[in-house]
Amino acid sequence: MSPNMVRRVKLFTAFLLCYCSLSAATFANVVLSNHASELKNRFRIDHMVDSMTLLIHREYGSGPVVIVRPDGSKWYVNRHPEDKVTWMEGLTGDMITIKKPMPGPWQLLGQVVQGSVIEKVSILTIEVDAIPQPLFQGERLKLTARLLGDEQKVRLPGLDFMMNWTARFISKNNTADENYAAGTVIVGAYRDNGEALDEKPDDGIFTSDLDLEQPWGDYALQVQAKNTVLEREYTQDFRLSQRPIDVKLLPTETPNLGLWTLDVEIDDEVLLLEQTHLEAEIMGPTGKVIPVSIANFTEKQSQFSLPRVIDFGSYDLKISAMSTTLDGREIYLSLPELFFNLIEPPEPPPSEEELAARAEAIAKVQEQAAKEEAILLIVLINIVLIVVGVLVLLFIRKRSNLKKALAATEARLEKEIRKEKVLLELDQIDLTMPEDTDNQLGKS
Repeated sequence: MSPNMVRRVKLFTAFLLCYCSLSAATFANVVLSNHASELKNRFRIDHMVDSMTLLIHREYGSGPVVIVRPDGSKWYVNRHPEDKVTWMEGLTGDMITIKKPMPGPWQLLGQVVQGSVIEKVSILTIEVDAIPQPLFQGERLKLTARLLGDEQKVRLPGLDFMMNWTARFISKNNTADENYAAGTVIVGAYRDNGEALDEKPDDGIFTSDLDLEQPWGDYALQVQAKNTVLEREYTQDFRLSQRPIDVKLLPTETPNLGLWTLDVEIDDEVLLLEQTHLEAEIMGPTGKVIPVSIANFTEKQSQFSLPRVIDFGSYDLKISAMSTTLDGREIYLSLPELFFNLIEPPEPPPSEEELAARAEAIAKVQEQAAKEEAILLIVLINIVLIVVGVLVLLFIRKRSNLKKALAATEARLEKEIRKEKVLLELDQIDLTMPEDTDNQLGKS
């Protein structure tokens, strides 16, 4: 190779290295269209975006962000164009959908969590696990659902409080089914709070908590995820089948002994007998719980003796079943509760000695009662006589005093009458002298 050729190769190699270095530096400064944290909450929207949704992670309890548009105008949670913007605020974030956004640089003002990313998605959908078949009454079922942004799982702290997931069963109204005319029933929800069957909070996976204690028959599952920003729906037809395990207590001729027998019938065309286990709890009237475990089924119908109970009263038998279907699906079933009573036996009839003793005791009691009644009667009679005597004495004394008062009054009246008569007689005496009489005659 000539020296000129070697020099040209070296120059070309140096050019490639410089080009790659510049390209790497340029690429390192590029921020993906759906990430804006490295640009101090700034991002750019190109002219081809028809609609987008912003998922913003704020400090807990902080106020909603303020959106600054490319022309400098601002949008607030309570002041924005209602026809173009829908805004959902939560304790830890915002979910904002914008129709036909203005192309250019945008900015967010607020307490956005440092190091978080502002997700910009164009399409929001939901993904829901399908209901397995067969599905049985009373089954504990774990289904999951996810909110997808541009086909990627959306994970945002506090998203559980910003989304409302509702699950409904809609009856197909088949006349031969038990759920005929049952209508629409809300059977549960999906939560991402780390409780019940949900494994981890705020991981973007919402877990179901469905009540399958419903009439059997054909249904349509309707899962609805909604808030003020979006509303998505998932539907699936399925059949809710009857429990493949039936349990009942066999009648007993000696209910006073506390011994009961449990009859278990398993549908071996649905479940594997050798992989079926029952766990039960007997709750007694005193609150005591007796655990019962039943396994090793070899026949489709079997009987098992329950532990003897000794406390008189009502008992509640709660049973759960774990099994495997013929197609290999593990299931957990809650079976209907059963009830029974341990009745206290009647006491034996008394013997002749006991009867005689009871009669003697009753006679003594009656005699004592008669004596007490006689004493009480005598006391009452004496009290009555005393009271009557006191009243008679009071009456006689009062009458005597009245007679004396009347006699005194009459005497006083007679005295006054005699006095008046004396005065009247004195007034009638003629006090004129004889001389006065003669003078009068002479003058005449």
